[in-house]
Amino acid sequence: MSRIAPDGRATTPRRPHLPLRPLWLCRVCAAPWPCPVARLTLRQEYAHDRIGLSIYLCMALHEAAADLYRLNPRGGPDPTALFARFLGWARPRHLP
Repeated sequence: MSRIAPDGRATTPRRPHLPLRPLWLCRVCAAPWPCPVARLTLRQEYAHDRIGLSIYLCMALHEAAADLYRLNPRGGPDPTALFARFLGWARPRHLP
């Protein structure tokens, strides 16, 4: 189904950049989730609820660690890399 843009052009709806589990890759661009587009979207959705964003990302990190460990129990996911991927980008740029 298409939508109509303000200038009258038909546009196709954008697919949300959601994780493909258990791999935790973006369903649209195949980048590690949260991909750059998902990060922007999450920042917009949680613009007035930074604590809610942190809780959501902590929950996703917990689930991703469990899924990725099940896929590769010997090597397992690197905790430092997972933290940076899921939470490191969402921290405030400056502290009060």
